[in-house]
Amino acid sequence: MCRSLRYCVSHCLYAAMTRLEEANREVNMRSSVRYLGYLSSLNLLVAICMGLYVRWEKTADSLILVIFILGLFVLGIASILHYYFSMEMASLSLLHLWFGFLLGLLCFLNNSAFKSDVKEEATKYLLLTSIFIRTLWALTERICGCVRYRPALLTSAEFLELVGFAIASTAMLLQKSMSIILLVLALAMLIVDLRMKSFLAFLNLVCFAVVSSLLFFPSLQIPINPFALACYFSRLICDPLLDVYFSSLSATERWLPFLTHGRVWRRLSVLPLGLLELTFFVLAAFKLRDLQLWYFVIPGFAIFGVFWMICHVIFIITLWGFHTKLNDCQKVFYSQRSENRSLDRVMASKGMRHFCLISERLVFFSLLSTAILGAVSWQPTNGIFMSVFLVILPLESIAHGLFHELGNCLGGTCVGYAVVIPTNYCSVDGQPTLLPPEHVQQLNLRSTGMLNAIQRFFSYHMIDTYGCDYSTSGLSLDALQSKLKAFLELRTQDGPRHDTYVLYYSGHSHSSGEWALAGGDVLRLSNVLELWKEKNSDLCSRLIIVLDCENSLPWIKEVRKVGDQYVAVQGAEMARVVDVEEAEPPQLGDFTSEWVEFNCNPENNIQWSEKGRTVTAAYSVSKRWSDYTLHLPTGSDVAKHWMTYFPRVTYPLVHLANWCGGLNLFWACGVCLRCFRRLKLRWFPPTVLDTGQGFKLVKS
Repeated sequence: MCRSLRYCVSHCLYAAMTRLEEANREVNMRSSVRYLGYLSSLNLLVAICMGLYVRWEKTADSLILVIFILGLFVLGIASILHYYFSMEMASLSLLHLWFGFLLGLLCFLNNSAFKSDVKEEATKYLLLTSIFIRTLWALTERICGCVRYRPALLTSAEFLELVGFAIASTAMLLQKSMSIILLVLALAMLIVDLRMKSFLAFLNLVCFAVVSSLLFFPSLQIPINPFALACYFSRLICDPLLDVYFSSLSATERWLPFLTHGRVWRRLSVLPLGLLELTFFVLAAFKLRDLQLWYFVIPGFAIFGVFWMICHVIFIITLWGFHTKLNDCQKVFYSQRSENRSLDRVMASKGMRHFCLISERLVFFSLLSTAILGAVSWQPTNGIFMSVFLVILPLESIAHGLFHELGNCLGGTCVGYAVVIPTNYCSVDGQPTLLPPEHVQQLNLRSTGMLNAIQRFFSYHMIDTYGCDYSTSGLSLDALQSKLKAFLELRTQDGPRHDTYVLYYSGHSHSSGEWALAGGDVLRLSNVLELWKEKNSDLCSRLIIVLDCENSLPWIKEVRKVGDQYVAVQGAEMARVVDVEEAEPPQLGDFTSEWVEFNCNPENNIQWSEKGRTVTAAYSVSKRWSDYTLHLPTGSDVAKHWMTYFPRVTYPLVHLANWCGGLNLFWACGVCLRCFRRLKLRWFPPTVLDTGQGFKLVKS
């Protein structure tokens, strides 16, 4: 008795200490990452204080001393708000605003006399150290999975640091201050461009860095502290630049703040955009005052100015037409919210993908005309012109990225078929057998739950349902193959094939992955792929197989070898040994329940990489999965689009855009991008893979 009691007590203590050790390890990792961010901010604070002290010491300007003392006072207020009143957001907002303001002062209050000071040298090294630690912190956070991504154009921290830097620029003359405020606006647009993963975001980043460092600041003729400027730029650019790779948000999730905005606000946003475009044209016309190169400037501005004007009339009309279609989609979405219809599926049903694919070509010509007109009318001594140019480029790139992303992720039709065979006992010869009577009721409840879950999944993502077959006695191979043939040759009401076919299976499987059917028959992955190749000979569709069975890993590994089709397999692995005292043994249906909840509830808290899971997810895709693209609009589609939205005078440009779009000007970039995507999926597969249909494949 005492021995049993001692065993129970020791076992409970061991289990408790193990769980406590794991929790402490996880907390320690997150705390270590958080402390790295604190170290970066502390390093930056010391650098700012030392830099301001050097400037006060050398110039004896009492205003710098007042600002320095006020900064320490603000730091104290922020600490009080954070630790005594638990107003964390207010204190962080105050700190970010002051960091931006003080970094701006450190940039603009620069003098050659400071270079010989040892404290100024120490300030430079502290700023460089802050850049390194800040970048390391951001990278470590994303590698360790400590970042929770939420849709946002600009975070509050970025906005406040931008505002603080703009306020610091008011210490200069009005014209120089306006130039820097416009440059800050251009930086904000660049951050949005990167966070939205626009197609031309990296080119805009390079253009902004080169123009601002080599041309803009020298044109202002003011001494700039390059180390403080680099620190400020890296603080704002680091997160969105890393999120281009690490962010798991889908295209519609990234654009959600814009797509769900009120119709009045979105329509009114076209007005300031048009005024900004007109301002750029007027500033570009100032180049006509340069009479030294009149033989080049006047003809070039006349030709490319007219081209720019026509392109941007089309650009404004395109944006207005997009807002009109988006308003219609929002009406349908809000009227059918009780039916759990997602906005992207509503936009697909309203033909938004077709509109975006054509608009992408037209907006690209607007962006190209802006770049050409800016090059022809370049003014190396006009800081306001360069700032407005740097604002216009990312704005038009954002519009191009919006149409490019929506054109690539919307419009995919999808059809699904589910097979549920509730047999989890198997005889020696591998045939499924009927369950004992005492398990029938429990299994029926679990199987009904699986059917309800997969039907909820089909309904939520507006997937056409071919059928959900449920058989307690198993299916024969001939019956299942005939069902699969009919399913894989389904077409849309308009005639073409569906873009995506989803096949779900839950039931018994052998150790090599084959589905166990009635009569001792099995269904192999090769059988499914043969049927798929027969029905999908033109390679216009893709197949996604979702498995909830004991042995799905063999199919997951085998699909990686498929090289001539677009196929993906999502499965799960159940823990073989489970401590019954801590968790119940995994059963069929557990993965289906969690996977459907993850894909149908945006507010879920499911962590697939959580340690100690009894059911772990896994997926794999074929070699050419990342090459898949939906159908492109034809010439007749473009002509019909032009007749619907644009005046007749713009037809030559629309025809030119259609012709150039057919040429595929970026074919070399496309080849490199396809190779990069293939290598990324093979070597560094993401934890969450967006299928473009609204649901995602996951792995633990």
